[in-house]
Amino acid sequence: MIKSNISENKKQIIKYGQKLGEKNMTPATSGNISMRTGENILITGSGTCLADLNEEEIVLIDTNCNVIDGQIKPSSEKNLHSAIYSIRPDINAIVHCHAPYVSAFAVCHIPLSKPIISENVFYFGEIPVADYALPGSDKLVENTAKYFTKHNAVLLANHGIIIGAKDLKNAYYLTETAETFAQIYLNSMLLGGAKELSKKDIEEIYELRNAMKK
Repeated sequence: MIKSNISENKKQIIKYGQKLGEKNMTPATSGNISMRTGENILITGSGTCLADLNEEEIVLIDTNCNVIDGQIKPSSEKNLHSAIYSIRPDINAIVHCHAPYVSAFAVCHIPLSKPIISENVFYFGEIPVADYALPGSDKLVENTAKYFTKHNAVLLANHGIIIGAKDLKNAYYLTETAETFAQIYLNSMLLGGAKELSKKDIEEIYELRNAMKK
């Protein structure tokens, strides 16, 4: 569980929002970030720019998405964040963004599932695509949250990507990893198609991942 140090957690959100901006993964006012904070959730406000946040633009809500502290509306995706946290007690931070390469796969409804690079197999296994629904809608929650029973990242059809991790640093790292993989995947398609890892190669990667968890 992330400690309930609200000011420190807000600084973390600001830090990694800036990093997302530096990597061109959160243009203008797109995307949102959240963190568990004690029994509640800190989430970026509606219409805020992740690359240029201040503490007043981060809102504290409870698990039912009621505002506890903050002067602006929380992100319209608050219900999706809350649903993911309720499904996955091991997830303490979530990043949703419209990074260009992963979003290209999202708009084409192509999952990032081909085992062509070991890092993606290790960290994700695969990244599925959730059916399209209006951003911020209950249908988006219904279509997307269910994937987090088995996955840590999901492409949102015609939208972007959402990723959960044990803390915000790792959620950011996974976002970078997914975006880089999508870029490699696309480039490999332009070069005629990547050669996939063998079944044996994949099993060895999963064995390594399981051993590192012990």
